[in-house]
Amino acid sequence: MLLKRKGFPQEDELVLCTVTAVHYHSVFVTLDEYGKTGLIHISEIAPGRIRNIRDYVVEGKKVVCKVLKIDQEKGHIDLSLRRVNEKQKRNKLNQIKQEQLAENIVEYAAKQKKKKAEELYNEITSKLFEVYDSLFTAFEEASQDKIKLEDFFDKKLAAELTEVIKQRIKPREIEISGEITITSNSPNGVEIVKEILKKAENIPEKPLIKYKGAGVYIISIKSDDYKKAEKILKEAIEKSSAEAKKQKAEFDFKKIEKD
Repeated sequence: MLLKRKGFPQEDELVLCTVTAVHYHSVFVTLDEYGKTGLIHISEIAPGRIRNIRDYVVEGKKVVCKVLKIDQEKGHIDLSLRRVNEKQKRNKLNQIKQEQLAENIVEYAAKQKKKKAEELYNEITSKLFEVYDSLFTAFEEASQDKIKLEDFFDKKLAAELTEVIKQRIKPREIEISGEITITSNSPNGVEIVKEILKKAENIPEKPLIKYKGAGVYIISIKSDDYKKAEKILKEAIEKSSAEAKKQKAEFDFKKIEKD
């Protein structure tokens, strides 16, 4: 990380660490986001018996750990490596990349203002961290005009940051999908199925529906907001389900879960 967070992490928080020393029963690391030292006991390295701790960690390796316990008076931070699954690791590494992008924006703005990056970072985060858990989350909302940075800073700084943010952070696209299964025993079953699907397709947001096979169709919604996408999907399913009931056809929907 370019800049360090103040204070200590929270218990159960996931943190990116760099291994600094490997001993027989423990591993010392530096918490990249906080600049503090933490310890991983051998029992928290991996499940099962460990013959050689260096089969799992070596000096210089980056690892994602879970914070187990913090003693602020002594400055001790106990961590776990084995309690972090692959999905959590991927998500954390992605968050780190996003936070680095946000920090690069602060660094650029600092150069424009001829200020130290850390000084401007502390000025910005002292306000934003009261509301947001990460700098990127706040900047992403600013890029989508969901918040106005002038509500947090003076107009000049807010305008300068917003301009750079909109150049470097593009709106993300979220996709949710599911499987629709329709069965009709009517002689004109094909036409009935078309009418049922048309009810889903004809809502203003126009979901994408593709034939999968054996009476199964994939419906997909794309949006910049997850809750909005969920609302669109719900409306589409409700309308097509109501039409299926009217046409006396069997209708089933199953959401496709993604990692």
